[in-house]
Amino acid sequence: MSDETVITLAREAIRTALLVGGPVILAGLVVGLIVSVFQAVTQIQEQTLSFLPKLLIMVIVLLLAGPWMLRLTVDLATRLWGDLPSYIG
Repeated sequence: MSDETVITLAREAIRTALLVGGPVILAGLVVGLIVSVFQAVTQIQEQTLSFLPKLLIMVIVLLLAGPWMLRLTVDLATRLWGDLPSYIG
């Protein structure tokens, strides 16, 4: 296996990981920021207040984007398993 092949595989794996994890992390970040601004404006300093909205939004994003995320992951795994003989030989 050449260096170029390894770099290409690593690039595809990182790209897939970012595409799969990105929407959930981004949604949690945005909701966390909104809740933090709300807490700063209202001077509510409850630490557990931001947990529930973030959790709900992240679950909703997973439910909506889950099939797409699964398809991306399965496509990568299928390509890797399909091309395995060419990587070895």
